[in-house]
Amino acid sequence: MKRPSTLRRRIVVAYLFFALAVCTFVGVVASVAIVGIEDLLVDEHLRSIAAWASPRHAAGMPVEMPSDVSFYHGTAIPPELRDLPFGVAKRVFEDQYVHLLAGQDAAGPYVVIDRASEYKNIEHVIFAMLAAGFLGFVALSLFLGSFIARGFVDPIITLANAVMDKKANTQLPLLNHQDEMGVLARAFAEHTAELKQFLARERFFTGDVSHELRTPLTIIIGAAELLVEQTADQPALQAPARRIMRAAKEATDCVSVLLLLARRPDTIDRPLTSISEVIRAEIERGQPLVRDRPISLHFQEGKDFSVFGRKELLSSAIGNLIRNACEYTDEGSVVVSIQDHSVLVEDTGPGVPDIIRARLKNDPSQPQLIGSAGSGLGLALAIRICEYLGAKLEHDDRPQGGSIFRIHFQSDLTKN
Repeated sequence: MKRPSTLRRRIVVAYLFFALAVCTFVGVVASVAIVGIEDLLVDEHLRSIAAWASPRHAAGMPVEMPSDVSFYHGTAIPPELRDLPFGVAKRVFEDQYVHLLAGQDAAGPYVVIDRASEYKNIEHVIFAMLAAGFLGFVALSLFLGSFIARGFVDPIITLANAVMDKKANTQLPLLNHQDEMGVLARAFAEHTAELKQFLARERFFTGDVSHELRTPLTIIIGAAELLVEQTADQPALQAPARRIMRAAKEATDCVSVLLLLARRPDTIDRPLTSISEVIRAEIERGQPLVRDRPISLHFQEGKDFSVFGRKELLSSAIGNLIRNACEYTDEGSVVVSIQDHSVLVEDTGPGVPDIIRARLKNDPSQPQLIGSAGSGLGLALAIRICEYLGAKLEHDDRPQGGSIFRIHFQSDLTKN
């Protein structure tokens, strides 16, 4: 499983790569310098030995050398070391890598060999100290990177958690900071305040308008009921009176739904509501829309489940989908079914416009859905109710033509 590339991790990795790059550069430069200095010191050491041993050998005096240093003169020079160019060189002698100096004095040629220079041990010590220093520098870089990343990322996480905490009413942290985090916190606070004011104005406006509409709608319903009673013996007049009364009741239900949507989701009760009961009631309410039309409207029974939500909201969302399907289908069928905690509404109509498809898929590249957008207020209201309840409204095309609208309820919203 790929580990997430967090900002904290990227900062630490950047410090680590920086430390490795510095260590590599310094290591290469130090190695070249150490090897060069060693060669220079060994060369001077060999020349000093030759300057001491050559006069003693010419005078017939004994030339005693340490076990790791040898002085050969004339015929005593090993065959493989004869005819060497004068100067300092590195050769393999007696299966060992040695430093040697070839030269000539008045008595003839000579060779000085250093098998195990003391500078080699010093070189090993220096390299060991460099390696320990590099490891310490890498460890310090990791610690420093973690420390800086924590100091940089923790305020961002604190601010993000405060912004995402919907229940917190206190002000955001870091508002008094004078650095970039303070600028970001103040920008969040200002934008959040604007959003809260906008939502509050929207709720108040929706609530006020809905309350204002209730009174005239009640009057219309009362007058329509009176007309229905008075035109019992006049079918030509009673049919429009019933349509007026039905439309007024639907408008009243819509106003009730808007009043509920004007409230915060966590402030309303969520009783357990049977989905099958809601569908049957909405199927019965939708029958007048398909009467005397070549359309069938029926409920395909399935495994029932209940939803934690107000019946008015569920009825409005499902009912609006059913009524839209009936209104925009010229012939065929409208089928409502239940599948896997989902409510499906299938029709044989012409489909839906692209702007509504984009709205259902939350495509930001398309224009916002304003009003009915050619689909009636019902679909826009169904979308908002689903968002309010925490459900998901999806759309698919039927292979045989038409549309399939699916309201999917999350498992925490349902009960079998």
